[in-house]
Amino acid sequence: MDRTLNQARGARVAWRAILWGGLGLLLSLPALAMSLGAEGIDWSASDFIIMGVLLAALGVGIEAAVRMLAGWRSRLIAIGAVLIVFLTIWIELAVGVFGTPFAGS
Repeated sequence: MDRTLNQARGARVAWRAILWGGLGLLLSLPALAMSLGAEGIDWSASDFIIMGVLLAALGVGIEAAVRMLAGWRSRLIAIGAVLIVFLTIWIELAVGVFGTPFAGS
């Protein structure tokens, strides 16, 4: 019984490390590209803060879906919904699909 419980804890720790490590890696990619002199990538500190908040919200949403929902189907649907909201906000901030005055700046 203890072995099964320890395996479940290990799997939980592993997917959380992959989730948060992957989100941290995503946030560091623009900084790496800027340090290598990539053209067209010019993020300010506020850009990193905004994207950090968005990625943190994405991570919290995914964790909440996995912890609160029992079945894999419902978890995947909830994670898909969280991803759609994240991508909609990100696209709006980048190019202003809905015409908000602060988009694209």
